[in-house]
Amino acid sequence: MAEPDAARVDAWLWAVRVCKTRSAATAACRAGHVRVNGERAKAAQPVRPGDEVRVRLHGFDRILIVRRPIVKRVSAELAAAAADDRTPAPPPREAVASVPLRDRGTGRPTKRERRDLDRLRGR
Repeated sequence: MAEPDAARVDAWLWAVRVCKTRSAATAACRAGHVRVNGERAKAAQPVRPGDEVRVRLHGFDRILIVRRPIVKRVSAELAAAAADDRTPAPPPREAVASVPLRDRGTGRPTKRERRDLDRLRGR
């Protein structure tokens, strides 16, 4: 069987295991979280070898280069071979600023707590 020269971007994202379901991949395209070569992609946009696909999932961008356009879900080894992952490593936990969180259900901060928060933020 001959290998296709292009595949739909939503089917490709599902086949290389970036999205759990094809519906989730289509929804990500509709929401504008998928870009092909820097342009927003619709679900039916074809991807070809060499295309750069950026997917925003869980607040982080994944950068993938298409090696092989596949349309069916395959084994993890074949899926990894179909995409070249160029996603940069996440910053270390120490480098990410921690945000002070209030306990759930405590309501709005009091005037004293607001002053303390402003002092903490350096205002």
